[in-house]
Amino acid sequence: MEFLSSVPLFGSMANAVLIAAGSAAGILLRKRLSPKAMELPMQGMSLFVAALGLGMAIKSTRPLIVVGSIAGGSLIGELLGIEAAFETMSKRLGKISGSDGSGFSAGFITASLVYCTGSMAVLGSFEEGLGGYPSLLLTKGLIDGMMSVAMAASLGFGVMLSAIPVFIYQGTLTLAAAKLQPFMSEAAVTEMSAAGGIMLTAIGLNLLGLTKIRVMNMLPAFVLAIFLLEFLH
Repeated sequence: MEFLSSVPLFGSMANAVLIAAGSAAGILLRKRLSPKAMELPMQGMSLFVAALGLGMAIKSTRPLIVVGSIAGGSLIGELLGIEAAFETMSKRLGKISGSDGSGFSAGFITASLVYCTGSMAVLGSFEEGLGGYPSLLLTKGLIDGMMSVAMAASLGFGVMLSAIPVFIYQGTLTLAAAKLQPFMSEAAVTEMSAAGGIMLTAIGLNLLGLTKIRVMNMLPAFVLAIFLLEFLH
């Protein structure tokens, strides 16, 4: 299997394919169940996303970095109107796929953040980008694929299309690994993951209907966390 390490972006491609395959299985399962039967699994998935986010957030060793990046990143996102632009795109994709716009958006956002915010996405991309065998991304792909079955069964078709941003995000990190490595210390990955954890918690609360937080507008927090860590180091 060592020859696979010579295939460009093999780890990211495999990860995306496994997400799509798991999602397809979950969508087939979803079609066989009534909306009433899916209500409790949906709530359970929402609680899982919130708990996953909290677990990531509490691993921060520099909480001020996380607070500053979330606050500053949210302000930047609000000014740029990231959420509004994404909602427009989601409605168009929802119509193309025949899915409900809001339901598609929830599945797409939730799955994309779950699969992209963990440290395995960053470390695995760097492992492959620096010439190593993509063992971390392949392991992550298997985990994501299994999670996709449950997430797609609860959240629908949007989960399958999350394979696209996952491939783009990890592929970009892989290609830029050599140049980004000096900035992506262990501390930077930890604080980025913690900021992502806050976003996942917000998504879980949104899915439960308890809040309506514009999570997409928080995305600049990922980049801001690295800058703040360098500035306050």
